[in-house]
Amino acid sequence: MIYGANGYSGTLLARLAAEHGERPVLAGRSASSVTRLAESLLLEHRIGDPGSISLDGIDTVANCAGPFAATAAPLVAACLSSGTAYLDITGELDVLGWMLAQDAAARVAGVTMITGAGFDVVPTDCLAALLAAALPGAVALEIAFLAPGGLSHGTARTALGELGTGALRCVGGELVPAPGVSRRVPFPSGVRTVTATRWGDLVTARHSTGIPDITVYMPAVPGLGVLRFGPLRRLVRALLPAGGPSAARRAANGCEVWAEVRDVAGTTRAATLTGPNAYALTAAATLGALQRVRAGGVPPGVHTPSTALGGDFVRSLDGVEVRLL
Repeated sequence: MIYGANGYSGTLLARLAAEHGERPVLAGRSASSVTRLAESLLLEHRIGDPGSISLDGIDTVANCAGPFAATAAPLVAACLSSGTAYLDITGELDVLGWMLAQDAAARVAGVTMITGAGFDVVPTDCLAALLAAALPGAVALEIAFLAPGGLSHGTARTALGELGTGALRCVGGELVPAPGVSRRVPFPSGVRTVTATRWGDLVTARHSTGIPDITVYMPAVPGLGVLRFGPLRRLVRALLPAGGPSAARRAANGCEVWAEVRDVAGTTRAATLTGPNAYALTAAATLGALQRVRAGGVPPGVHTPSTALGGDFVRSLDGVEVRLL
């Protein structure tokens, strides 16, 4: 089942799955849009809230419905009760942390769960895992990413909430404010200045690698500070356009990731990743993760992408190239 199939990322996943011969059940809260998409793809559909949707006959749920702070808990509860595997594409820090805290319950129930199975956080999590393996004993990890091409309505709404609360970094395993932290990063396309941000790897890479100090960077967003003013943030959210980047815009804009680890002796290892547009990568990564989970071999419990599928999983995605430097 693809829950939230009527959303931007859910629709991309549904179409990609159908192109690959999969027959997912499409589900969500919007009867008109879910029904319309399902009929166009000749797929079964179900309508309901995340806590009441029927999981009869469903072996795996992909949750693409944000904000995940509202949808993850009821869907996870339903999956634990029914023995249904669960994946989501959240990048919300609180949700990622909450998901990882459900590991014991998932193990007891014999249920496999993967959180952050999209652009948040497959490429960064896998790159972190590859570098941690290349430099055992690393104590610091820095990651920077570029993802041009525009945002979907749902991503933009979530980003306003996440980014408006201020940048963070992980120090000694704890999240601390990181205002004004920036650096120059040698991306494959050239050197750029990036600033610290809130990103899933502050939680997931800590879990995946055990590295205590983690900073994630992205290009600066002008005027971001004013979004901490709640009324203005609500106004901007209300004015966000529906939909997301067109197929042409997705095709014209890829993504880049740079990462570096350092050990106590000062030894470093770095890597870069180039790939398709973040939304195209999300659909491909989620479909690949779904197929791997349904095929078996991923043990019960709550996983990040790399702990479930290995750091090399990202290399299996079309258009992705990883270079260890």
